[in-house]
Amino acid sequence: MLLYLFLCLIGFVFLYYGAEWLVKGSSSLARSLGITPIVIGLTVVAFGTSAPELVVSLVSSIKGKSMIAVGNVVGSNICNIALVLGLAAIFQPITSHRSVVKRDIPIMLGISVYLFFLSLNSTLGRIEGATLFIGIILYTYFNYSTAMKESREGKNEEIQEIQSELEEIGYIPSRQKQIVFVVIGIIGVVVGAEVVVESAVKIMTIIGVDEKFIGLTIVAFGTSLPELATSVVAAIRKEMDISIGNLVGSNVFNIMSVLGAASLVRPIPIPGGFVESGLWIDYLVMMTTSFLPWLMMRRTLTVTRKDGFILLFCYLGYLTYLIIKA
Repeated sequence: MLLYLFLCLIGFVFLYYGAEWLVKGSSSLARSLGITPIVIGLTVVAFGTSAPELVVSLVSSIKGKSMIAVGNVVGSNICNIALVLGLAAIFQPITSHRSVVKRDIPIMLGISVYLFFLSLNSTLGRIEGATLFIGIILYTYFNYSTAMKESREGKNEEIQEIQSELEEIGYIPSRQKQIVFVVIGIIGVVVGAEVVVESAVKIMTIIGVDEKFIGLTIVAFGTSLPELATSVVAAIRKEMDISIGNLVGSNVFNIMSVLGAASLVRPIPIPGGFVESGLWIDYLVMMTTSFLPWLMMRRTLTVTRKDGFILLFCYLGYLTYLIIKA
């Protein structure tokens, strides 16, 4: 048991650093090819930071471990808001732009509700996957168009944030090093995902719990570690602009790109049925945690320390429910 927990931890380390190297190498390569920062930020960086969830869900889907694939995404989305945002707000109250409340959070909630209805037939097929993947393309284009429009109107906050984020990631001038970083990053993410999934299955077998529990807890927490580390450090440094926007964007990408790609590669059945397996409760928790930030920020645009404790309490309550049920 301890061996598989250790291997799982090693897998998460590979995922974390693999994703970091992949983002650094690919963003540097894109910049050296003359691609604009806004495009890099909305595509390369956005997809790269969701790489752990993407590859873990793809590997799980290919191996027929569908509940790990779905549980990873649902659990990560709950973890990103309830745990990560909650902890970040406890360290430092988080104030964000009005566009996050008026546009980004409603989109996140709408996508969560859409996934709920797609899952009612207990299968995410290729057609459903295609609608999700087309959605992420449209979402990326929408963000690009909005950023360029704001730039023309002199409201270039989003572009400045993306440029600031790229500067923080760093630039590798050597083309050879860029390619090495990308290749090593891809290998790290793929190897990490393989180790995580295999270790999670072994742990599941030993302690006698189902795939859903492992996906919603161990795997979901592990693949949310990059967001957790980034947001808590940002909160401690009082760099609030990169906390909530990243989390909301990550949740949208998790549903549309991760589950979209995974179900396109191989249809994802929900063993035992969507309702019968109790997965609908986890979806409701995900939708509730997607709604709470809007409720907290609708007037003051701030997630206070009190709100942070409420979010953290919700996550601990959800974990307690999962453990009791398991």
